[in-house]
Amino acid sequence: MKKIGILLSGCGNMDGSEIHESVLTLLYVDKAGAEAVCMAPEMTQTETVDHPGGQVTGEKRQVLTEAGRIARGKIRPITDVNVEDLDALIIPGGAGPVKNLSNYAYESANLEVRHDVTMLIRSFHTAGKPIGAICIAPVVLAKALSAHKPVVSIGNDVATIANINAFGAFHEDHPVDGICIDEANKLVTTPAYMLGPDISDIAQGIEKLVDAVVSMTK
Repeated sequence: MKKIGILLSGCGNMDGSEIHESVLTLLYVDKAGAEAVCMAPEMTQTETVDHPGGQVTGEKRQVLTEAGRIARGKIRPITDVNVEDLDALIIPGGAGPVKNLSNYAYESANLEVRHDVTMLIRSFHTAGKPIGAICIAPVVLAKALSAHKPVVSIGNDVATIANINAFGAFHEDHPVDGICIDEANKLVTTPAYMLGPDISDIAQGIEKLVDAVVSMTK
């Protein structure tokens, strides 16, 4: 059975992994006949947000612990992950990729990706294993793999597209139910909630992304 790594970054669209996108990814990995292997960095969330009100609370939460809520407890630190044991990697969106996996939410064009996350992504790329990224998460790929001029899609946010291009990557416009495939780098991306509006809309793109990633595995 193929094993697909799922890189989570907390729990909740305002300060971690987007839950709809994450659960849909897990669902379609299972439907594709593959096994999801969930992982997350060991770190304190950059911030914690009260989702009903949208206010930053100042509460300290751990990314790995919070991501474990989505993974039903079956999660491991990314530093314990052996890329040789996995066939592909998928990164759901939400604020987590731009607040925890990287600092894009705060630094924009001066984005830096966490070192352990960068090494994980580059290890999959070097091994020739496919990587999928959903919603805003392609920004992380654009930076981590900038030397390889990746092609990604995040929807139609003008500022984000400009930053992606500035990193040395390339952006393609795709609808919410579409996917962008970079054959040379084995990358698959879809806009999801960058375009929305509803879960039924984003589900179509995520299903296509998962199917494409699984089909690209050796």
